[in-house]
Amino acid sequence: MRKGIVVVLLVFSCLTYMSAQRVNSGMVPSGKGYGIPSPNVVEGDPNAVVQGNGINWHGGSIIPNTVNVYYIWYGNWKGGPKPSDSPTTVQLLQTFARGIGATPFFNILTTYGDTTDNVTGNVHFAKQTTMLTYPNGKNLTDASILKIVSNAIGSGALPSDTNGVYFVFTTSDVNETSGFCTSYCGWHTNGTVNGADIKYSFIGNPDRCPTSCEGQSKGPNSDNGADGIANIMSHELSEATTDPDLSAWWQTATGEEVGDLCAWKWGTLLGGTLGNGGYNETFGGKNWFLQMEWENSRKGGCDNFLGGPFHTK
Repeated sequence: MRKGIVVVLLVFSCLTYMSAQRVNSGMVPSGKGYGIPSPNVVEGDPNAVVQGNGINWHGGSIIPNTVNVYYIWYGNWKGGPKPSDSPTTVQLLQTFARGIGATPFFNILTTYGDTTDNVTGNVHFAKQTTMLTYPNGKNLTDASILKIVSNAIGSGALPSDTNGVYFVFTTSDVNETSGFCTSYCGWHTNGTVNGADIKYSFIGNPDRCPTSCEGQSKGPNSDNGADGIANIMSHELSEATTDPDLSAWWQTATGEEVGDLCAWKWGTLLGGTLGNGGYNETFGGKNWFLQMEWENSRKGGCDNFLGGPFHTK
């Protein structure tokens, strides 16, 4: 969260900012849920934004204003090999994107900011497109995901939007060969597309590996693939909003971002039972089972909603 400044000293302001930057060894985020050792971790000015809550600002920008969400449905989402490779899943995740913005859950992120803006908590489901014929095959790489996003923008199917996050959802018969189901369930990063800084994410259908990537054996919407994707998407959208270019918010000691710090931690259920239809969030007329996110206030912790009790599991 950006700190309010009562007195601004213009003289030497640039010099002061530069002197406040520190470069140390530590961990940087991979965007895939784990940190990478680095001898050159930039620490942001500790007096520029609210810190000291178990997560560190590293000088980069958050996504300001409303975050626009774009979907790219890759594979046979009309009737793939798993029941969740279906229009029902597509519809549920449309509802999810339309409903998550400005909820008490997503407003946890309003405790983050940079020197110019704070996260607003607002989300807009902007547009979607489909690639039903597997144009890049069924064994994708990280580079393939960027190509899929680039093609969607270059063809005009989706607009170029630097305030957006583009989600590539793949059906259960598609593998992401850099570690889907073994090292991660989804990831986010950024790349340059036609000169623009584009933020994007990969999420495969977790029905490909339910024991690795689904939080329950039965989800609250009786569509385990959709329920699993919703949880993973909440994680990736939160991180893409607070750390869009992998240069803003993470814990220096671990390289973990806002979602990583609370991954697979559920907090308080609102209904159902854990493992069998349990849910802890309600919005858009549906119930959802979502991991908590790290709140950057009150010394920091994982909670289900802004200002709620912190939980460790």
